[in-house]
Amino acid sequence: MRALRTGLVIAAILGVADIAAAIAGGGDAPPLPIAIAAAALGLITLVAAFYGWQGRRAAVGTVIVTRVLSALGAVPAFFADDVPAAFVASAAVLVVLTVATVALLVPPLRRQAVA
Repeated sequence: MRALRTGLVIAAILGVADIAAAIAGGGDAPPLPIAIAAAALGLITLVAAFYGWQGRRAAVGTVIVTRVLSALGAVPAFFADDVPAAFVASAAVLVVLTVATVALLVPPLRRQAVA
């Protein structure tokens, strides 16, 4: 149960970060469609994390999917030439935290399915 809650907290923080990054904008902001997608994934993550905290398995699955999609959306930052170093660093942090989140959420989810 502790791993599940820790994973949900990290996922919620990442969801807030997705929303904040989309709203903050600035001169080096990602393109508008990417910012909208990131904000939507962040919002879905927050809602699903809330329901996952209450013990709903489907919500935990939704958190996993939205976090993986968000991390996949960050991967092009590693290969594009014109991406500022700060975005590459934040993409790396996002991917690492997403892997940690999924690693925390999957085992408790599998245990609930067996029980």
